[in-house]
Amino acid sequence: MKLHYKAATKEGKIEQGLIDANDIDAAAQYLRSKELMPIHILKEQENPLSKILPMLSKVKPSDLVIFTRQLSSMLSSGLTLMRALSILKDQVQSTAMQEIVNSVINDVEEGKPFSSSISKYPAVFSDIYISLIKAGESSGLLDKVLARLADNLEKEVKLKGTIKSALMYPIIVIILMVVVMFIMMIFVIPQLTALYQNLNVPLPLPTRIIIGLSGFFKTFWPIILILLVGGISLFRRWHKTLEGQLIIDSLILNLPVFGKLIKQTILAEFSRTFGLLVGTGTLVVDALLKTADTAGNIHYRNAIKDVSKQVEKGVTIGEAMSVYPIFPPILIQLVKIGEQTGKVDESLAKASEYFEREVDQTVKTLTTAMEPFIMIILGIAVAFLIISVITPIYSLISSIQ
Repeated sequence: MKLHYKAATKEGKIEQGLIDANDIDAAAQYLRSKELMPIHILKEQENPLSKILPMLSKVKPSDLVIFTRQLSSMLSSGLTLMRALSILKDQVQSTAMQEIVNSVINDVEEGKPFSSSISKYPAVFSDIYISLIKAGESSGLLDKVLARLADNLEKEVKLKGTIKSALMYPIIVIILMVVVMFIMMIFVIPQLTALYQNLNVPLPLPTRIIIGLSGFFKTFWPIILILLVGGISLFRRWHKTLEGQLIIDSLILNLPVFGKLIKQTILAEFSRTFGLLVGTGTLVVDALLKTADTAGNIHYRNAIKDVSKQVEKGVTIGEAMSVYPIFPPILIQLVKIGEQTGKVDESLAKASEYFEREVDQTVKTLTTAMEPFIMIILGIAVAFLIISVITPIYSLISSIQ
C-alpha cells in the first residue's frame, strides 16, 4: 500500500513523501534503516476529485519533458542518479509526478535499475522511453540518452501543440454554432411561432422551414439525444474492430487538407522516433517494431511492421519502404542515403525536421484559409435566421402602413 510519511534526519531536517510498504510498521522500519526518524506515517488519502476529474491525477507531457531535461542536466554535471532524483523530488510541481519520483527513489535505493523502476508507470513512460533508458544504462551514457529523449519529447509536444492550435478555432466556432442553434430552436423560435399564429401573418418559406425544424427538435429532442449518444457509442465500438480501423483511418488520410496534415505529422513522428532508437544502438528491426506501435494510423502501423519483416530478411530499409506509397520519395531517398553513409539516424533527423516544417506551413495555410470560410458559413447561417425571423414582421408592418 502507499503510505505518506513525515520523518526527521539526523540534522533535524524534515522530509516527507510517499512510500510503498505492506503496513505502517514495515514503513517505519524502512525509514529507520535510512537513518530517518518517523514522525507520522499515514495511509495516503485519495483525492476524491481524481475520480471525477481523472486528468487532475495524470502526468502532463510537459511534466515529463521537464523531468527528463532536468535529470539529464544533473547527471551531466556529475551528480549521481540517486542525488539527482532526490533533488528533483523537491523541484517537481506536479503531485502525480512527485509520487512517481518518490517511488522510483525507493526502488533505486533497493538496488533496482532506473529503467525497471519507471516501467511500473506505462501510462507515463512509453515503451520507447524505457527501452532508451535501458540502452543508456547498459552503455553508461544515460545523461546523453536523456538529453536526446528530452529533445524528442519537446519536439513531440510542440508538434501536437501546433496541431491542436490549428484545430481549436474551428472546433470552438462549430460548438458555439450548435449551442446557439439549439437555444434558438428550443426556446426562441417557439415564442415567435406563437406570435405569428396570433397575428395571422403569411409566412415565407424560410420561416416555415425554421418553425418546422424548431417543432421537430422541441418534440423529439430526447429521442435525438438518445440516438446521438447511442450512435457515438456504436461508432466507437465499431472503430475498435479491425475493419473499422482500416476504413476510418483510410478516410482520415484522404481528407482534404486535414489528411495531408495528418500524414505529415505521422511521418515527422516516425522519422524522429525511429532515428532516435537507431542512434542509441537499438537494432533496426526492433526499432521499426517499436516505432510501429506508436503510429497513430493502422495503415502506417501495418506498413512499418511489414518493412521490419523485409529488413529482417535482408532487404534494405529504403527498398522495403519504397513498396508502400504512403512513404513519400523524399523520406525514402534520405533513408537510402543514410544507409549508404552509415548515418541513418542523422538522415532520419533531417527527414523529421523537413516534415515538421511542412506541418508548420500546412497549419499556417489551413488557419489562413479556414477563417474566411468559417466566416462565410457563419454569415449564411445568421442571414438565414435573420431573414426567417424578420421577414414576417416586416410584412406585417408593410400591411399596416
